[in-house]
Amino acid sequence: MFIQQFGLYFGMIEIVLATVMTVLVLMQTKGGGLGSFMGGSDSSGGFRTRRGVEATMHKVTIGVSFLFFLNTILAFLAMG
Repeated sequence: MFIQQFGLYFGMIEIVLATVMTVLVLMQTKGGGLGSFMGGSDSSGGFRTRRGVEATMHKVTIGVSFLFFLNTILAFLAMG
């Protein structure tokens, strides 16, 4: 089968996507501390709208996470 020949490549792509997704998530994290980690309020007193670069990073993170999910399914199928 075509997909079985590329099992190793899917594994390498998985590592790259995981690294990119980790970096994107860490770059978006605000310094809210442990108080806001489990849903506590932050110092601004409410939710904010993402704008500019922050909105673009949010959309790219969603896209990379979708590709990560899709690649995980394909790697699972390719490796048996």
